[in-house]
Amino acid sequence: MRKIAIYIWMSLISVSLYSQEVNYDENKVPDFQLPELLTTFHGKSINDASAWESVRRPEILNVFREQMYGTNPVHQVEVDFKLVKNKEKVLDGVADLKEIDLIFSNDQGKHTARLLLFLPAHVEGPVPVFLGMNFYGNHTIHPSASISLHQSWARDNPLFLISDQKVDDRSRGVRSSRWPVEYILSHGYGLGVIYYGDIDPDYDDEFQNGLHPLFYKKGQTKPTEKEWGSIGIWAWSLSRALDYLETDAKVDHDKVIVFGHSRLGKTSLWAGAQDQRFAGIISNNSGCGGAALSKRKVGETVKIINNAFPHWFNDYFTRFNNNEEELPFDQHMLISLMAPRPVYIASAKDDEWADPRGEYLSGYYAAPAYKLYNMQTPSTIKSPAINQPRMTESVSYHIRSGRHDVTRYDWAQYIRWADKYIK
Repeated sequence: MRKIAIYIWMSLISVSLYSQEVNYDENKVPDFQLPELLTTFHGKSINDASAWESVRRPEILNVFREQMYGTNPVHQVEVDFKLVKNKEKVLDGVADLKEIDLIFSNDQGKHTARLLLFLPAHVEGPVPVFLGMNFYGNHTIHPSASISLHQSWARDNPLFLISDQKVDDRSRGVRSSRWPVEYILSHGYGLGVIYYGDIDPDYDDEFQNGLHPLFYKKGQTKPTEKEWGSIGIWAWSLSRALDYLETDAKVDHDKVIVFGHSRLGKTSLWAGAQDQRFAGIISNNSGCGGAALSKRKVGETVKIINNAFPHWFNDYFTRFNNNEEELPFDQHMLISLMAPRPVYIASAKDDEWADPRGEYLSGYYAAPAYKLYNMQTPSTIKSPAINQPRMTESVSYHIRSGRHDVTRYDWAQYIRWADKYIK
């Protein structure tokens, strides 16, 4: 009953936020043309992996930085790591738990975020790790009292017993259905998570809080038109967590998989695009601004997302509100930036807002980049059937029954995929 109540509550919020006409009809998808993946913006053909890596890939990465996710500011921030908790044989003996503070500092000040790391207790040697962010706090992914409560901003949610923008013990484990910790550990994987609000609280205050102010130049009070928004700084922070994982002898740092759901699925894709150290990338129901093609204008559109969440992308991206046809890129190009690393895109049947068809097509149209590496790619433009995953060494995809969520079914596919292509 609680899950049903949460779903109804979130649906009511969605209706109030997005009260405008939205297209879900394939017959009303506008005619559109995707930018050629293997032709540069100056018309040069790309014919091999070397030219891709030296010319086209940097060009695509740069246009996403400047016109959508935002450029990283030049103001430098140092990152130090402090192990604040190290407990063995927790969760009935199956897990070792660590909590690591990521301490960001420069002449502007200091800011701290916490990485929670679970490792399988009975596995010898370094293990591969799934790394991602969560929405309400590290303590919400599992009810264990060993997990510290965060002191930073939290979004009020009466169903999760979160009020006055603070958390307490009552919200322990409220999102455990999305994070089957013991199940992941039992397959020989570790799990690292960061509460995204520790990095940047997810509301529009023109970036006066969180980590952003450390990057401002003297006299600067907000990012410039092309500098990053929340997704950009969340993605950058995942790379800083990877910096720590590379120092941990119990982690196989060549096999870290970045994972994200919804807006954090957009974040995982952007993190994987920029940081080629990530061995694999998972996008779960990421929709507009993530895996879904923008030019289709199905479900959430560029204008809707920019109006509802003006802090997610850079200000330049608003130029494409109701103007997707002028985009010099689309999300198949974002997926291509993962090549030759494997990427998994997942959708849900009832999540029309995220445009499942558009999510599949972005992976399908990313194929030319992977073919430069002689890799197997999706063989048909037709989406797979419900609950029938289609996996390849390049782009894998499933659409499951159900709604916008992360389920045990999703994790079962991700682990099967990782066992085959990463582990």
